[in-house]
Amino acid sequence: MDKYFTPIDAKMQAAHQALLKDYSEIRAGRITPAYVDGVVVEAYGQRNPLKDVATISAPQAKILVVEPWDKSLLKEVERAILKANIGVTPTNDGQRVRLVFPDLTLDERKKMVARISQLTEKFREEIRSVRRDVRDDIKAKEKAKELSEDEQHRLEEELDKLTDKHITEVNKAFEAKEKEILSL
Repeated sequence: MDKYFTPIDAKMQAAHQALLKDYSEIRAGRITPAYVDGVVVEAYGQRNPLKDVATISAPQAKILVVEPWDKSLLKEVERAILKANIGVTPTNDGQRVRLVFPDLTLDERKKMVARISQLTEKFREEIRSVRRDVRDDIKAKEKAKELSEDEQHRLEEELDKLTDKHITEVNKAFEAKEKEILSL
């Protein structure tokens, strides 16, 4: 790969990694602590991510246990989870908050697949946008006679190969997540 494409490859790879992070927050089979990454707790006069004020564990496939390090934050943790609207009602036993997730219906799974499809398309478009910007840059350099026409075509072909590689990775990630959701 041309050294010209190293930062471009990194941008496209960053989009793929962001997609995988977003996927991790989407509930499929087993519930993971990543599912509550977006929960923010009002604690000590500021807003903190839940994982910064509590231990989050998944002792069973459909249960998360949130144990605040400071027990006085139990009510705030419970309130933050309710406010996050993650589809489950927390239960507070005085020491920890338990989140018991129900099984997903077929309709819910289909909606989830539609959601990840939209999310995936957003990241495909982000990768294509990087390609478009780079292609415009290559054409501008050729117009300014900084590149020969042959060099322009070579760089555009390499750019297309790089883009195709990253789009293929994103598609594979989508297919794996879709299979995971539908095979529950």
